[in-house]
Amino acid sequence: MNHNDHVNLLRPANMNQGGMWADFGAGSGAFTLALRELVGPHAEIYAVDKDRRGFNNLEKAHREEFGTSQNVHPVQADFTGALSLPPLDGIVMANSLHYFKDKEKVLRHIRSFLKMNGALLLVEYNVDSGNLWVPHPLSFETYRALAPRAGLSEPRLLGTAPSRFLKEFYSAVAHRQN
Repeated sequence: MNHNDHVNLLRPANMNQGGMWADFGAGSGAFTLALRELVGPHAEIYAVDKDRRGFNNLEKAHREEFGTSQNVHPVQADFTGALSLPPLDGIVMANSLHYFKDKEKVLRHIRSFLKMNGALLLVEYNVDSGNLWVPHPLSFETYRALAPRAGLSEPRLLGTAPSRFLKEFYSAVAHRQN
């Protein structure tokens, strides 16, 4: 997948320009860059990842693509723990939820960072059986049943893209409910 693929998986969410956003499990920032393209230069984006190694790549790529990296804030942390973030308009989680067996617990925690009606954009493999590298994937149908139990609206499928490893990726958006 390339940058345009990442953008196209998120674009149907029709995000507003600006605001406070985060990429949980940002890695080297492929989806952080896609998010920045869609929410614009006035958005503040927190790129959260346990592994700091990807941040240099993210900052360099952001400067090359957009001329600056001033509105992207690397945060070295585990997003399943305590984070000092402002209330967020939205969160992108791309290929990070599949590392957790208890997804409802993780989603409830993630939901706590969102403003009321804030958006959770999820990108995951569209299968329910994984492998050593993708231990606990969840199909869109599984996510549809899970999200309301975690305090999110029923997710809306945004798009799919082929995957060489596990059939396909999907993107979906759900919103924080009370």
